[in-house]
Amino acid sequence: MTDATHLRWKLEVPDPQEEALCAWLEERGSSAFYREADPPRACFAYFPPDQKPPDAAGLAAFPGVRLLEAEAFGDEDWLAKSREGFGAFEVGTRFHVRPLWDAAPGPADRLDLVVNPGLAFGTGGHETTRLCMELLEELAAAGRLKGPVLDIGAGTGILSLAAFLLGGRGLTAFDIDPDCGPAMTELMELNAHLLKGMAAGIRPYESFVGTLDHPQVQGPYAGLLANILLETIQELLPRMAEVAAPGGWLVASGILAERTDEALVSLVSHGFKPEKVLKEGEWIAVLATREPS
Repeated sequence: MTDATHLRWKLEVPDPQEEALCAWLEERGSSAFYREADPPRACFAYFPPDQKPPDAAGLAAFPGVRLLEAEAFGDEDWLAKSREGFGAFEVGTRFHVRPLWDAAPGPADRLDLVVNPGLAFGTGGHETTRLCMELLEELAAAGRLKGPVLDIGAGTGILSLAAFLLGGRGLTAFDIDPDCGPAMTELMELNAHLLKGMAAGIRPYESFVGTLDHPQVQGPYAGLLANILLETIQELLPRMAEVAAPGGWLVASGILAERTDEALVSLVSHGFKPEKVLKEGEWIAVLATREPS
C-alpha cells in the first residue's frame, strides 16, 4: 500500500457556526466532517492525499472557530484516525447507537442501531437528530406514528429507520445530496439484524434522491420529518403545508435555540400549530400539528 499522507484538522466550533463551516470545508475539498458526541465535542475535518487543504486563515470568517491541531498521517493510520471520537451512546429511552466497528451490542431493552459515520448527515450523534428521535418515541407512545410519513432531507435515513422500528409504516425518505442515496441503503443493510423475523424483502422505507417537488412525493402525509436548517425549513414550509394532512404532525429540527421565536412564528404562519419544543445544548426540535385550512 502506498503511504499517502492524509490530513486531519481538529477544530473548536461553536454550534451556530457548524453548518456554515461544514459547507465551507466541503467546498474546499474536505472528504469528511463530524463532531464528537461527548464533551468537549471537538470537530474533525479530513483532507485526502491529493487535496491541498484551505488556508487556515479563512477560518477567521467564522466567529469562535479555532484550529486546535493539524495532523498528517499515512494510509495505515486512516481507519484508526477516522474512528477516534465516535463511540456508542444512548438516545431517548429506546435506542442505543454504535458505529459499525463497535461489535458490542447495546442493552437488551434498547434498539441497537448501527451507523457508519461519514459525509451523510444523520448518525444520531448530533443534538438535532437525537431530539427528533426522542419526539418520535413520544409520537409512538401516543399512537400517532401512523403513515404515510415523509422524511425531508433524510441524510442517512436514520430518522425513518427509527420511526419504522417504533412501529411507523408507509415511510418515504429523500435528500437532495447524491451521497445520501447509497448512505440510506447502507444504513438499512447495517441494521438487518433489527429486521429479522419480518417478511422477506421488507424495506423499512422507500428512498430517493431529489426534492420536495419530486413525483414520488404523494401527499397527504400523516407525518413529516424535517431535520434540516431553519432557512431551508422556511423555504419549504409552503410545500410542506400542501402535502401535510390536516391534523398531521411535523417534527422540525436543525434549529438553533436562539432562533426559537423565529421558527415558531414561521410554523404558525404556514398553518402548523406548535405543540412542544425540546432543547439540547444550543439546538431545539419542534413538534407541530397541521391545522385544518
